Amino acid sequence: MEGGDAKGSVCVTGGTGYVASWLIMKLLEHGYRVRTTVRSHNPDSKKDLSYLTDLPGASEKLQIFNADLAQPDSFDEAIQGCIGVFHVAHPLDFEDKEPEEVKTQRAINATLGILKACLKSKTIKRVIYTSSASTIMFNEKGLDVLDESHWSDVDFIRSLNPYGASYMISKTLTEKAALEFAEKHGLDLITVIPSLINGPFICPRVPSSVDTAMVMMHVDLTIDKLFEFLSAKYPECPIPTPDSFKEIECTSRSNLSSKKLLDTGFKYKYGLEEMYNGAIQCCKEKGFL
Repeated sequence: MEGGDAKGSVCVTGGTGYVASWLIMKLLEHGYRVRTTVRSHNPDSKKDLSYLTDLPGASEKLQIFNADLAQPDSFDEAIQGCIGVFHVAHPLDFEDKEPEEVKTQRAINATLGILKACLKSKTIKRVIYTSSASTIMFNEKGLDVLDESHWSDVDFIRSLNPYGASYMISKTLTEKAALEFAEKHGLDLITVIPSLINGPFICPRVPSSVDTAMVMMHVDLTIDKLFEFLSAKYPECPIPTPDSFKEIECTSRSNLSSKKLLDTGFKYKYGLEEMYNGAIQCCKEKGFL
């Protein structure tokens, strides 16, 4: 997928999200034709997607398709004929409106359905799956440094029951299923394991990861004060108790290694100051601060 001058088509799932919208913009800048999937998009929909359709080059090179994770086959059309797929979409339900098993199975079925569509296309050269640092952080090994060779223990996550536990479990089990499928079928699959993502954003809403990162700028981050802040800011959400925050704090002291990424030649372009400045400026421009 190197060299945008090839002008191939690339599919980005979950195009309305934080990471996906940035991917769409960058892919367009590099000369790719982009197909992205969103839920329930049609000409009569009231959903405003102008932040995508107004991107430079979008009028000529961006196509938007309807697709739903609950219907894996709905991604087939967007993937057909593409040279690569960025699978970013994932079910989000931090309020646990559905059982953990239901959300996990939906995520696994959708991801495997997308990978099957990639095989059927005969044109896909590589799939990039966006995972999460939560897939490696939660275990009882007590290691100083964790990397992509480690896995979170889903039973351990269940025993802690932190806020967002079902998301952490579904991401862990979905990534495992994706890697097993790719190895079995000879599909070139790369998983990316980001930690908390912060910085400016293209989408019209403040991304949850930016909102979480900005908490540190509003409160003196003791566990008790963080609990009070979150309870006031999100009264409709089931915020965990201060004790469960302390449990997470005690189990999340390991550093996350970027050695494998850096060994490929990757170089970090921005530091914390630039990321926070970018997020703050973007929030101001969009009227959130």
